[in-house]
Amino acid sequence: MKLSREIGGVMGRNLQTGGRLRPIDLARAHGLSTQAVRNYEEDGILPAADRTAHGYRTYTALHAEALRAFLALVGGHGHRTAASIMRAVHQGADDEAFRLVDESHARLLEDRRTLRAVEDALRGLDPRTAPENRPEDRREPGSRAADTFIGPLARRLGIRPATLRAWERAGLVRPRRDARTGYRVYDEADVRDVRLAHQLRRGGYPLARIAPLITRVRAAGGLEPLETALDDLRVRLSTRGRALLRGAAALERYLRERE
Repeated sequence: MKLSREIGGVMGRNLQTGGRLRPIDLARAHGLSTQAVRNYEEDGILPAADRTAHGYRTYTALHAEALRAFLALVGGHGHRTAASIMRAVHQGADDEAFRLVDESHARLLEDRRTLRAVEDALRGLDPRTAPENRPEDRREPGSRAADTFIGPLARRLGIRPATLRAWERAGLVRPRRDARTGYRVYDEADVRDVRLAHQLRRGGYPLARIAPLITRVRAAGGLEPLETALDDLRVRLSTRGRALLRGAAALERYLRERE
């Protein structure tokens, strides 16, 4: 911490007096290697450096601000997109840089909408009112209590059996076949997957986007582990949102410096 303050103080004094910065000055201030700083310049992430009579790179306050902006952008956009944003700025393509920023925000918004849709779907899966727990939907005496056929399940959900068959083809549900009759038999886990799919379809989600969520439910072993995963996702989305804000603020500061 003390070393970092000392390095920052040296940079500040150099910049205030119009001095030049060496690659090592930028590198140490951000915990980077001098090679990383040189690579960032060569990749267009930093503006081109001036050279001394002996060919050594020298940097200015503008380079320091560019490096701060890039590192701030990485937190929310990832390295590749952050690099593309900075390159676009240095190529004079500010609109392209803003488009890349907008796309990251749009992805975050879509992820939030997906999270909300799944949370709404889970709230709709109250086991006390689940249709598969009603005795009229269950199989013949002697079968497992929660097993049900396609017709009763479709009726309770207000959908057609053909819809359930389409969901099966899409991989959303995997009922077994009765060895004697060949009929589809939905056990408790199958019914859970069907009801989750039904909730998400009512929310406007396409089958291609529902299938991975159903897969996560199966891998988690049920809804309760998925709820924990959703809590973790909510925290990650909030963290990403704040990182995007920090990146935007740092980019705006750099753009003002360039002007």
